[in-house]
Amino acid sequence: MKAVVVGVRAQIGQEVAAGQTLVILEAMKMEHVVAADRGGIVKRIFVRAESIVDAGEPLVVLEAAQVEGAADGDVAADVETIRPDLAEVNERHAAGLDRNRPEAVAKRRKTGQRTARENVADLVDEGTFVEYGALVIAAQRQRRSHEDLVARTPADGMIAGIGRVNGALFGDRRTQTVVTSYDYTVLAGTQGTMNHLKKDRMFEIAEQRRLPVVLFSEGGGGRPGDTDYAIVAGLDCRAFQYFAELSGKVPLVGVNSGRCFAGNAALLGSCDVVIATKASNIGMGGPAMIEGGGLGVFAPEEIGPAEAQYRNGVIDVLVGDDAEAVDAAKRYLGYFQGDLATWECADQRLLRSAVPENRLRVYDVFEAIDTLMDEGSVLELRGGFGVGMITALARIEGKPIGVIANNPRHLGGAIDGDAADKASDFMGLCNTFGIPLVFLCDTPGFMVGPEAEETGLVKRAARLFTAGASLTVPFCTVVLRKGYGLGAQSMAGGSFKAPVFTVSWPTGEFGGMGLEGAVRLGFRKELESIEDPEARAKMFAQMVAIAYERGKAINVAEHFELDAVIDPADTRRWILTAMKERR
Repeated sequence: MKAVVVGVRAQIGQEVAAGQTLVILEAMKMEHVVAADRGGIVKRIFVRAESIVDAGEPLVVLEAAQVEGAADGDVAADVETIRPDLAEVNERHAAGLDRNRPEAVAKRRKTGQRTARENVADLVDEGTFVEYGALVIAAQRQRRSHEDLVARTPADGMIAGIGRVNGALFGDRRTQTVVTSYDYTVLAGTQGTMNHLKKDRMFEIAEQRRLPVVLFSEGGGGRPGDTDYAIVAGLDCRAFQYFAELSGKVPLVGVNSGRCFAGNAALLGSCDVVIATKASNIGMGGPAMIEGGGLGVFAPEEIGPAEAQYRNGVIDVLVGDDAEAVDAAKRYLGYFQGDLATWECADQRLLRSAVPENRLRVYDVFEAIDTLMDEGSVLELRGGFGVGMITALARIEGKPIGVIANNPRHLGGAIDGDAADKASDFMGLCNTFGIPLVFLCDTPGFMVGPEAEETGLVKRAARLFTAGASLTVPFCTVVLRKGYGLGAQSMAGGSFKAPVFTVSWPTGEFGGMGLEGAVRLGFRKELESIEDPEARAKMFAQMVAIAYERGKAINVAEHFELDAVIDPADTRRWILTAMKERR
């Protein structure tokens, strides 16, 4: 290979030290330094600038000599020196930081919100976040100056990267997380050409590396003002497809504070869990889209307020502010990151009095759940929707577990359509990510009547059975009090023989339907034949008592329709037996 002599640094008679530059050559567009391999005196030079030399051709002759001096590379580099190229990069990165955008930060403070970068910094462990596409700007060069875009559209309104979440608890390997956050201070957090490309990139990485994704979704949806690319409708955008394809593969956590409309809302709704502040407004169309469709003029605060979206099940966890939202996201991710080494629980003997002796008296099943699970470990999901059913993530001896419980304070624990949907969805979540399930059963059955059937209950109730039959994770059922009919079977995967175990507390009572109803239907003629109302009521009470004796937990266990009747204080021990079979 031939090379061109770029420069000759040696002179005849010059003393040179080992490592000192003699000649600089250029080959394949790259410069190569030829340095002295030992100290000596230059006796002869065969080349000059712009000479062409072949491989192996002599360049300089040295006569060995003891020469004092430093080689060119022996000068220590100043690690504090910032070269111009690095200074330019640092300046561009700094342009998008909160400290250099005081007006944008001030606007967030007026609404009581944190900036996007503050939320990301709170979510990820300090010093672990690496940002992708930080130097991107909005695709609007045809209508705005480059300086303006750098100053006002940093990262094109989307902070994206990878960092650790809960690393101190679960270690580095299991806590790497993809984080994407719309920045409402940049063009109202709208979805621009470049930040769509950034999402595509991050979602592909999440799939390749099987990393969970946290999405901060605040923003106004699609952006019509980008000019740098030939786009007509933009319906070939891949971000929504790529994100949806992650469902069931990795945990998807959506966090919202403030306004979230259109495309932003579509991504938020695709998440496994939606965590939102009370100041949120979430809708598939914002004010402009609604007005453009001729549907009226509405303020943003009128569209999808948080209270309504919590009641209808869109929001899973409703919190007060940004800090609580980030904390909830960390807690939620923790259930998918592994076991905790330390834990505490309440005195389990308290469970002996969790259900009243009076079989007709309601009680707070939340208190029973909190007592049964590790202290502070319960995170309820969709608490505002389907309130007859409780779904929560929790821990027992540090191990993640899913809890599905009937709520006797609503419809006496009867399962309506919303409750059925809620439980079915939660079963799917836990099954997908390998979290064992505990069913706490106290139900008189499915809700009945014309109004209930108007809600499409048949299909929604049946889905509980198909979801239960599809479970591959270990699951168990503990009957706290009522276990009647198909509703009770749906709380046990379709059959009391389906779970790893089905046990009851001593307060358990069982039957094909509610005892009072069974007596009224089964003995209607006998009761109607008694003319005296007091005598009829007395006979009815006696028949109910007989039915209760037949259906109480001990008798059902004698016939081996239950695996055991247990001391409530032993419930954790039974559950841990099932969890040891975790796949």
